Amino acid sequence: MSILDEMSAKYLWWKTGDNSPHAPRRIIAQVMDIGDYDDVLRVIREVGEDPFRDVLAHAEAGWLKPRSWSYWHYRLGVVRPGQDVPPLPRRVFK
Repeated sequence: MSILDEMSAKYLWWKTGDNSPHAPRRIIAQVMDIGDYDDVLRVIREVGEDPFRDVLAHAEAGWLKPRSWSYWHYRLGVVRPGQDVPPLPRRVFK
């Protein structure tokens, strides 16, 4: 079992019965938002930080809470201290 399969079962528990694989980006987003410290470290060790940056670049509305959104932008060096964090993704209704 890969690390992402393991994290999917743990952090996307409400979707385990639908037999559809989750996109790596969505799994990583869940770990970024609600993962415990050890799980975050394990995923970073296995996949590196670039997939975490990719999540920030392509996150969908509702994937990350404001606190996680800000933390990860600074933690990954996407923004520097003193710079503003970009706004959270928002749903757009047409």
